[in-house]
Amino acid sequence: MATQRLGIVMNGVTGRMGMNQHLIRSIVAIRNQGGVMLTNGDRVMPDPVLIGRNAEKIEALAKAHGIARYGTNLDAALDNREDTVFFDAGTTQMRPTLLARALRAGKHVYCEKPIATNLAEAIEVCKLAQ
Repeated sequence: MATQRLGIVMNGVTGRMGMNQHLIRSIVAIRNQGGVMLTNGDRVMPDPVLIGRNAEKIEALAKAHGIARYGTNLDAALDNREDTVFFDAGTTQMRPTLLARALRAGKHVYCEKPIATNLAEAIEVCKLAQ
C-alpha cells in the first residue's frame, strides 16, 4: 500500500469559490482525511501549489491550511513536471489563455465553468486539449 502524490497547480484560489469550494472543502478536506483510497489499497494524496497575484494573500491562505508550496510565479509552477494537473479558479476572461498555457505545458486541466467568454475561445481550448 503506497501513497501516490498528485501535484496540482491551483491558480486563483484566493477568490470565494476557488478558496471555499475547491481548496478548503475539496483538496484540504481530502488531505485531512489521509488522501483518496484506491481499490488496490494505495492512496492518492493531493499536493497543491497555490498560485496567485497577491503574494501576501496566497501566503496567508497556504499557511492557514498547512500547504507548504505557494507563490506568484505561474510559469515556474507550470514548468514543474511533477505537478501534472492545473486547476484554474481565476477570472473567466483570463481562463482561455491560462488553460492554453497549461495545456501547452503538458498539464491536465480542471477549471471552473465557463472555460471561455465566447465559443471561438472555448473551441480553441478544446482543440488544444485534444
